[in-house]
Amino acid sequence: QVQLVESGGGLVQAGGSLRLSCAASGRTFSDYAMGWFRQAPGKEREFVAAINWRGTTYYTDFVKGRFTISRDKAANTVHLQMHSLNSEDTAVYYCAAHSLLWYTGDSYDSSDFGFWGQGIQVTVSS
Repeated sequence: QVQLVESGGGLVQAGGSLRLSCAASGRTFSDYAMGWFRQAPGKEREFVAAINWRGTTYYTDFVKGRFTISRDKAANTVHLQMHSLNSEDTAVYYCAAHSLLWYTGDSYDSSDFGFWGQGIQVTVSS
């Protein structure tokens, strides 16, 4: 059974930092792109960041320079380091694994990801 389990969320003050982690089990994802998405109340789920199997990273504009995605293939984990958080970053953050082996494109839509974590809350207080 494949599982993606997020950790590291919580409450942080504006300007602060958090590091999210996603531990995968039941399958090795070293040859798949991994991504982070988020969903704020009343809004659609949106792409945040992704890292492909080669280690190339992609970010949506509103997190560039503040968030960093990384992965540890040996540990089958992916991380999202978040700095300079603001109230607009408040959302449930989801870890996801891409469906296509060795995908190296620069477009990441939620429909391209076949495995999802349960999500973890990040709340930024102003």
